[in-house]
Amino acid sequence: MQISRCLELRAPASVVTRTVPVLCNCRAGGGHSDAQVEALRRAFAEAGLDAEVLTPQPGEDLRAIARKLVEERPPVLVAAGGDGTVSSIADVVRGTDTALGVVPAGTLNHFARDLGLPLEFGEAARVIAQGRSARVDVGEVNGSVFVNNASLGIYPKIVRERTQQQRRFGRSKRSAMLWATLAALQRSPLLDLRLELEEGVHDCRAPFVFVGNNAYVLEGFDIGKRERLDAGLLDVYTTRRCSTGGLIGLALRALLGRLRQADDFVESKARTLRVRSRRPQIMVAVDGELRLVETPLEFRSRPRALKVLVP
Repeated sequence: MQISRCLELRAPASVVTRTVPVLCNCRAGGGHSDAQVEALRRAFAEAGLDAEVLTPQPGEDLRAIARKLVEERPPVLVAAGGDGTVSSIADVVRGTDTALGVVPAGTLNHFARDLGLPLEFGEAARVIAQGRSARVDVGEVNGSVFVNNASLGIYPKIVRERTQQQRRFGRSKRSAMLWATLAALQRSPLLDLRLELEEGVHDCRAPFVFVGNNAYVLEGFDIGKRERLDAGLLDVYTTRRCSTGGLIGLALRALLGRLRQADDFVESKARTLRVRSRRPQIMVAVDGELRLVETPLEFRSRPRALKVLVP
């Protein structure tokens, strides 16, 4: 993606001091704590920075640690981890003058890829050292931030099953995701929801609702990418297909570039979305992290609320 065409760039202006706080989730991407911390320190040192690497212990609240750091008003706070780690820290720094630096250390690293960030530690540290900042959007659901997406229905079930596969059988994240997807497709109960958008109200009986922070590529081999992160819009996707075969067919249509020709695929763009349900609470996957959220669900876009460091 051509960042200069779609993000508001600012020239380097001493954004980054020589010492930078780095919050590292050493479990992301199957990393090993000591080796990963040492690799981070070495990468930042080679970029001319002194990394103060903090590694939260199991049970510690990542957001609480980030809030204490932001109280000191650092020019930058670095998230070293996967999309869940980046999302948690973005939730804290958005709306402040602190810029978010990202060192991708997860399995998929969607947010970093969509920003055009390098995936290697040394290159990512050099981007942070250069201190070029941009403003990008975040999404919210009931006040909680997502940098990529939030979804209801089948995907939260896949995430829960994936976690169980990893714990019970010691499978890798990718392998566990495959098995979890196959299991979830065999038992995907429908959601009875009311979607309230600017364009109107839609009653929805569907296996999933997916809400993206800006528009996703939905067809071809670039599925899951975003061309821009500053359009100030949520993209909402759902379908009326219910069966396992129907959902697989929808996925095949996407790969063949014919998804939008399907008359049972629904896409809407909105700045705000209210989702009503008969249930008092509903499970939502927020950037891949499961949360039980009270209904109604209030989604909104927060345009250019997050300052990030980019190439």
